[in-house]
Amino acid sequence: MSGPIAVNKKAYHNFFLTDKWECGIELQGSEVKSIRAGDVNFADSYVHIDENEVWLYSLHIAPYAQASYLNPEPDRKRKLLMNRKEIKRMFGTITQKGLTCVPTRIYINARGLVKIEIALASGKKQYDKREDIKRRDSDRQLARATRRTR
Repeated sequence: MSGPIAVNKKAYHNFFLTDKWECGIELQGSEVKSIRAGDVNFADSYVHIDENEVWLYSLHIAPYAQASYLNPEPDRKRKLLMNRKEIKRMFGTITQKGLTCVPTRIYINARGLVKIEIALASGKKQYDKREDIKRRDSDRQLARATRRTR
């Protein structure tokens, strides 16, 4: 597996992420080339289940510059490819616990296929976010101190 093409940092900041799934994404035309170029934006994207199908809304994939005028719409909804059992399990946990589902990262796997990682998420309160920032700052200072002593 190669490194991630794009990571949804806002999801890690705004939500507690629990279960994660890897799923394929249905793309059209030159969208794969745009993704390989890194022209992906997760701003306000979310996952929704409609009639046993999983859809990804408002993932912005910029039109590929060298493609023709037939580029698909950048913010259209895209179907996510998952097993029916996984979809049912995810739908059950979302409805029971009142969670939401957000995309966390997009990458290309070893076979060259575009994959997207989605996670179940529950919202953080403001004090949780501040606590995470404090912990991150203290870890950074500790890492700096250990680097200086070496």
